[in-house]
Amino acid sequence: MWRQRALLVFLLLLVHQICATNEQEHACPPSSCGKITNITYPFRLKSDPKGCGNRYELACENNVTVLYLYSGKYHVQAINYNNFTIRVVDPGVQQPNCSSLPRYFLSPTNFSDVYSFFDNEVDPYLAFQNRDYSWEHVFQHIVFLNCRHAVIDNEKYVETDPCIKWHSKGYIYAIAGDLIAKDFEVGCEVKLVAPTSWWGLDTNNSSYTQMHRALLYGFELSWMNLACDHHCGYSTCALDTSSQMLQCSRGNFLGREYPPKYPPEYPTERGKLSKLLSYAEGAVFAVKIGLFKAIRHPEFESRHYSAYAYHSIIFITFGHYILPYLVGKFLFGMTLFIVLLIYKWRKRHLSIYENIENYLEQNNLMPIGYSYKEIKKMARGFKEKLGEGDYGFVFKGKLRSGPFVAIKMLHKAKGNGQDFISEIATIGRIHLHNVVQLIGNCAEGSNRALVYEFMPNGSLDKFIFTKDGSIHLTYDEIFNIAIGVARGIAYLHHGCEMQILHFDIKPHNILLDETFTPKVSDFGLAKLYPIDNSIVTMTAARGIIGYMAPKLFYKNIGGISHKADVYSFGMLLMEMASKRKNLNPHADHSSQLYFPFWIYNQLGKETNIGMEGVTEEENKIAKKMIIVSLWCIQLKPTDRLSMNKVVEMLEGDIESLEIPPKPSLYPHETMENDQSIYSSQTMSTDFISSSSYSKLFQGNFD
Repeated sequence: MWRQRALLVFLLLLVHQICATNEQEHACPPSSCGKITNITYPFRLKSDPKGCGNRYELACENNVTVLYLYSGKYHVQAINYNNFTIRVVDPGVQQPNCSSLPRYFLSPTNFSDVYSFFDNEVDPYLAFQNRDYSWEHVFQHIVFLNCRHAVIDNEKYVETDPCIKWHSKGYIYAIAGDLIAKDFEVGCEVKLVAPTSWWGLDTNNSSYTQMHRALLYGFELSWMNLACDHHCGYSTCALDTSSQMLQCSRGNFLGREYPPKYPPEYPTERGKLSKLLSYAEGAVFAVKIGLFKAIRHPEFESRHYSAYAYHSIIFITFGHYILPYLVGKFLFGMTLFIVLLIYKWRKRHLSIYENIENYLEQNNLMPIGYSYKEIKKMARGFKEKLGEGDYGFVFKGKLRSGPFVAIKMLHKAKGNGQDFISEIATIGRIHLHNVVQLIGNCAEGSNRALVYEFMPNGSLDKFIFTKDGSIHLTYDEIFNIAIGVARGIAYLHHGCEMQILHFDIKPHNILLDETFTPKVSDFGLAKLYPIDNSIVTMTAARGIIGYMAPKLFYKNIGGISHKADVYSFGMLLMEMASKRKNLNPHADHSSQLYFPFWIYNQLGKETNIGMEGVTEEENKIAKKMIIVSLWCIQLKPTDRLSMNKVVEMLEGDIESLEIPPKPSLYPHETMENDQSIYSSQTMSTDFISSSSYSKLFQGNFD
């Protein structure tokens, strides 16, 4: 019964609003100041009624229309009510004085892309032409720089002499358009950024005279957000430039001219239904005011609402009393629903542990089965933590027979516990000197643990990326580690009944024992496939960018195979040979930013390929490793080596090695072209590495 009454009350309120708005529609006559003769909604002068555009107030000073923006004072040149823009100019720019400069520093980063009636702190202006398609700026920049040295070989730097003479040493230049990182010259600093909307400005070939003319034209600001909120609400909104009308995705496109008052009027051809929709929007607005009053929102007393409160008192009352009651009842129901949802989730979560236990029992994959009590005793109450990660903690423990072990305690189940099952299913069947040994496991209720052999020297990354005071490995030791890792991966690909693809080869996942023998670890992302399968299927990218093969995230390169691990090993091998990261943003020369390109160019030179402080023998070892690594990181999987061939080449003579083609499809060459493809892909959470065993270890192994 109460629902019918509430509906009746709302309809009565709506009828009241329809009657009350007739007077309001004629309350905002146009104003003028100087050459701006049609100042109307949403703009108003200070002398106009406050309800005619409180957030878009203009001043009339000495017969000049002025806009105050970010503590700056700008002269209004024109207002375009068709495309919702206002053009202003910085008063510091004077004609014909080319030495005059803008007074204020202004760029698109000053503007927010959000508008709200209920937050006066949010910027009412946009730097974009459309609200929901914000790639088209309404203005571009002119950047002024002060350089310590003369810039000779950069055409974008335009000399301002003799117009500008700043009281500082150096040279003053101006740049039209955006200043990107590659155009920024050493020894230069930005002094001023000024906007302009003069489309006659050529950003690639402009004189300073043209730039000064562009500054005199001024720049445009958009109030598209206000227009879209009036017409489309939260629907997608865009301006049709050909018809100068707004387009809303409200079931169908409603092309409507923007009205100079609030509430907005729909076109007369839409009839009474459109008029009713207009009044309904005004009623909803008044209900929001009442709701803000009920929750004592600080903006309720703002003069922004004063123009609407008088004619909407009944709607405000509805928002003040009735709506909070309905909202409270809804929240109570939602609370009960969430409690029920949590109960169902816990019940399902417990079934995950049952799936793990059943899998282990049915497949007999427990090298040694431990109870949680035994695990806790083995770890001595979990007192000595070796590391931690996203999926659990690693503690140091000791077997009853004496050897130390690393105990990986998992605290988050993924899917049906697939990471836990995958790690046991793969590593549990491997027995090789260069693969870390799984000693036992525990799957008791919600407690899951993996027991590994203990690696006292931790992961490889701390030895190849050396720091002052750390242990330095010789090239002979690094080379032996590389061969050991290659043998381990070759065994995974060709030495088992099932082909094991690791998908996460990187320095963190190579562990070293007390004699620096390498062990491949972390099989959380690994997959089993028949030996005769050359191509495998995957639903999501796996691994870490920098070591992950391009085909894992570029679908047009080909299917996934064991050659993905070959690529990752090649990147690892190159870092071992160079003792540096392949991608180095702090390199002295741009050619060294991406190491594979730079080192490829060095191979043909009779030098030590850029390795400092190495002997001739060490240079040969490093060169062999780099040649093999370049074969491994070829773009096409068919051009890469098999891991058996990698082992053969590493163990062979360097004289028999051929130089491979130059690697491609990397950020230095084509990432800019592929950026739109890459950014549009939705990566699965599998894209991030699971709780890497070696990553967990490195915390306290260092």
